Amino acid sequence: MYILSEAGKNVGFGHLMRMMGIYQAFETKNIIPTFIINGDQSVEEYLKDIDYKVFNWLDERDRLYNMIKDADIAIIDSYLADEIIYENISKLVKLPVYYDDNNRIEYPEGVIVNGNIYAKELDYPKKTGRIYLLGLEYLPLRKEFWDVPEKKVREKVETIMVTFGGDDSRNMTPKVLKILADNHPHVKKNVIIGKGFNNIKEIEEASDENTALIYFPDAQKMKEVMIESDIAISAGGQTLYELARVGVPTIAVIVAENQLGNVTNFLCKNLIYHSEFYNDLNLNKNIKKSVFDLFEYEKRARLNIMLGNQLDGLGQNRLIEHLMEICG
Repeated sequence: MYILSEAGKNVGFGHLMRMMGIYQAFETKNIIPTFIINGDQSVEEYLKDIDYKVFNWLDERDRLYNMIKDADIAIIDSYLADEIIYENISKLVKLPVYYDDNNRIEYPEGVIVNGNIYAKELDYPKKTGRIYLLGLEYLPLRKEFWDVPEKKVREKVETIMVTFGGDDSRNMTPKVLKILADNHPHVKKNVIIGKGFNNIKEIEEASDENTALIYFPDAQKMKEVMIESDIAISAGGQTLYELARVGVPTIAVIVAENQLGNVTNFLCKNLIYHSEFYNDLNLNKNIKKSVFDLFEYEKRARLNIMLGNQLDGLGQNRLIEHLMEICG
């Protein structure tokens, strides 16, 4: 069995994080997939004790096809692969599985999975030989987020989390941290630093004495920081789902076009407090106001209740149960 994806400094790590949840769910069934990652050396930090290969499988297609030929299952999670690759993979493996976010292409026969909050609103074509597994009930989370304690909402805000993915490609972390340091010097700021960050000096310059820089946290550490945090300011990707699972009131900043669906639907369902585009002219003012608003206990408590009804942490288990049933 194989999981194909892409990750690294240029494309981020969101795909890898959600595929890790699927990998770990298969492990509970004593099935050990092999990761095939189109990426750079930065992915190795996330793949310790895991069977994986890193090479550009978009270019080295024959190598890929020879590896996966006759596999029982191959799961592909990619924004870069073209339809030809999908067509060929569908012919080579017994059960091809395509993880999708936005109905990106016309997929060949197989299983199409979209665990996003907006998945059921997309107009997927109803065609013979396509099975769709859509919505939050199929959202894969890393094993550390399968079981979480009930979030305690403190009367007063003590800790704010800042997290912008594995590379902070829009240089948001120092900007947001400066807002917090200037306006809330007595509040602890937990700032996540990813492997792909190139702006650490700027982040250090924006820090105050109550800033904790957390370098390259694993999933367990991320969970601990989320549990500790009263508010989070986050990019709009996969981390939003982990924050939702823990129950952290969140302000989201859209740093890539593919995050728009997530953030819009979270906001419409009152699962985040506020959202911004990274390049909004009023970004500083709006984040400042939103943080002040969330200092109100009632607002945070209401968000926490809403979040608690959304994710049960079992999406990856439902997914693999379906796949194993299809495989027979």
